[in-house]
Amino acid sequence: MSDLKTLSSMPGAVAAFQFDDDGRLEDAVITDEAAIDRDTLDLLGHLCIANMAIGAMQARGWEGMSDVKGFYPVEGFTFVGLDWSAVSRGRQGVVLSNDRADYDAAYKALAG
Repeated sequence: MSDLKTLSSMPGAVAAFQFDDDGRLEDAVITDEAAIDRDTLDLLGHLCIANMAIGAMQARGWEGMSDVKGFYPVEGFTFVGLDWSAVSRGRQGVVLSNDRADYDAAYKALAG
């Protein structure tokens, strides 16, 4: 698991958060410039869990119905919003300002 303080110091990061298996917020680091709060991060944790489950279901179904493989297991989820995006992997996520986001770097850092 990556360190939340390190994740929150990535270029473009406004917050880093950790959630449990149900999506409930466990811990967070929110930068001073962020217009985001713990309630929003809790919602994002639930969104990540739900979308990982949906993605896993779709990946399993696609692999089961076709000869195309490699979609499962689903390891992460990215939610792209108007001003910021959330990238998650495992039970952690990082919120990035879209104008400075490096999605690949965030996903790799979450593998940490």
